Amino acid sequence: MTIMNLVLQGPGADASTLEAIAALAAPAHTTALAAPARMTALWPHALRCEKAAATPDVVEAVQAAALAAGVDATFIAPGRTLADFSLVAMDMDSTLITIECIDEIADMQGLKAEVSEITEAAMRGELDFSASLTRRVALLKGLEAAALERVYEERLRLSMGAETMLAAVRAAGLKTLLVSGGFTFFTERLQARLGLDYTHANVLEIEDGRLTGRVVGGIVDAEEKRRTVARVCAELGVDTRRAIVMGDGANDLKMMGISGLSVAFRAKPVVRAQADVALNFSGLDGVLAVLAE
Repeated sequence: MTIMNLVLQGPGADASTLEAIAALAAPAHTTALAAPARMTALWPHALRCEKAAATPDVVEAVQAAALAAGVDATFIAPGRTLADFSLVAMDMDSTLITIECIDEIADMQGLKAEVSEITEAAMRGELDFSASLTRRVALLKGLEAAALERVYEERLRLSMGAETMLAAVRAAGLKTLLVSGGFTFFTERLQARLGLDYTHANVLEIEDGRLTGRVVGGIVDAEEKRRTVARVCAELGVDTRRAIVMGDGANDLKMMGISGLSVAFRAKPVVRAQADVALNFSGLDGVLAVLAE
């Protein structure tokens, strides 16, 4: 039997709901080889069940019950904490922030529906990211660059739990990386606002105060995201397994694949299926409960 910790959390979950789900992984009888499971309240709306039975049947039952209750369930090896990591790498659009910036920029051109459809398909992994970005950016040709500032000021919002998570990882000594298939206009402002250590994103070409419909230089696609995480880890002198990588779309899977802990945040099904942690209901600070001491 595989013995792991089970972390349950949900913004609206009460203790009795969490305990009932945890009981599915903590059978009443134990053997000499399996000590009784222990329940630990981490903070309001979060519970850890230690020495949980993580058989395929149990995992399936727990995940189904958790989903029905609006709870995130994570099975994780005992003893893992923030101290095991040196870097948190985050996607930007729909991960660190609640919007897809390119969709909101397109709205200024009256093209949000058309661009959003392409964005969604790319995030599901149905379209090549680089080709889809080139196609979407081309639709922005002629838009006044001032529209970018409007999107930042009027529409960009941080995801739930973002600032709490960032404060905690900084306090634990981890570095932060924002790596995005979006645009430097937004990553640079978020870096200054949030005190992020590293950023990497696409550069929109602007001439005479208007977007040209082109990106300057190479496109930050899935492979470039993976290379960026690897490069920053090399600069820090650590293995990529000391990176926590957070994302929501298919173009995040390669960088998540080289990490020590991959976190799917409000993610597409293809990403949730491959991630170590799926936060469907909790904020980004949900990773703190997963790695709590």
